[in-house]
Amino acid sequence: MPHTGLKLFVFGSSLTSSYWNGAATYYRGLYRELHRLGYSIVFAEPDIFQRQQHRDREHALDYADSRVYQGRDQLQRLLREAREADLIIKHSGVGEDDDWLEAAVLDTAASAPGGARPRTAFWDVDAPATLAALQANPLHPLRRLLPGYDYVFTYGGGPPVVTAYLKQGARNCYPIYNALDPETHQPAPPDPAWQADLGFLGHRLPDREARVRRFFFETAARLPQRQFLLGGEGWQEAATTPNVRWIGHVPTAAHNRFNASPRCVLNINRESMAVTGFSPPTRIFEAAGAAACVITDAWAGIELFFQPKEEILIAGDGRQVADWVETIDAVEAHRIGRAMRQRALNEHTYQRRAQRVHQILQQTSKTAVGAGFRVPRS
Repeated sequence: MPHTGLKLFVFGSSLTSSYWNGAATYYRGLYRELHRLGYSIVFAEPDIFQRQQHRDREHALDYADSRVYQGRDQLQRLLREAREADLIIKHSGVGEDDDWLEAAVLDTAASAPGGARPRTAFWDVDAPATLAALQANPLHPLRRLLPGYDYVFTYGGGPPVVTAYLKQGARNCYPIYNALDPETHQPAPPDPAWQADLGFLGHRLPDREARVRRFFFETAARLPQRQFLLGGEGWQEAATTPNVRWIGHVPTAAHNRFNASPRCVLNINRESMAVTGFSPPTRIFEAAGAAACVITDAWAGIELFFQPKEEILIAGDGRQVADWVETIDAVEAHRIGRAMRQRALNEHTYQRRAQRVHQILQQTSKTAVGAGFRVPRS
């Protein structure tokens, strides 16, 4: 195993809680695997949105030094500490002081004592939304800051996002896609209380709601004889169809059980992600880990990750979702789910994603001149 000895100081939404925080699975898979490659990781997150009251207690944080802060004063103390890191990472969507923090990370790196400053990375966990905000506002503060970051990473988006970030002045852009964490997401015994013909797990968000109504609720209305399972916060007033059972927030520890219980599991990308394409969400890989039969809304690039009809089912609207629910029996669903899981294990794990990050950091540290990055010892 390579041992880098590099210190990462990370600012993100939350490593401790998946409550209103879909990026938790992504953070956990990546940073655990980077730790195994020899990286030392501090992860700082704000105490907001009741996440600390909904911590995922079963999730061990032995791979990162977790820091939960309150307010600007504590955040500034963490920034002073971050000057001793080799790389400071600012994720998008921290949820508090985002614009201020994006500038403060660059100032922190520039003011680091000694001859070598930390390098900096802006790591976008919602590139379509970020780019839409930049395009809509010529005065957006991130526009002037992007050229100052040594790296831009994104958790999806492919060629369209890379091109857009380079046009915005980024020095580079590296997609690091969502993936499977096989230690966390695995096949599980189905729960009789959660058995259904189709399940969907996702919080109610403005950028997703119209698509959920189109792909999930319209499907339930078309198939009154079938049973539908709905997990996630915010749907209590929307789940009015008699054959839709809403179960509220599903913690990470119960995702395997959720994905293993319905005959098929539905993935619905947010509107911006579907339009951009090349953005498989964490839910797809969680379901793959559980060997679920996944029906997904259509978006460009899906075939780069899974083979349609053999490893995943694609639907353009609610009518097509209903057709799949009616035609895919339990035997075929089981076959598709196993094939998807095997493809994910072979090609789409966080171990592979972390190795890609490591490769990028190794290559650029050797070629950068005058950037002050501490080149690791071999």
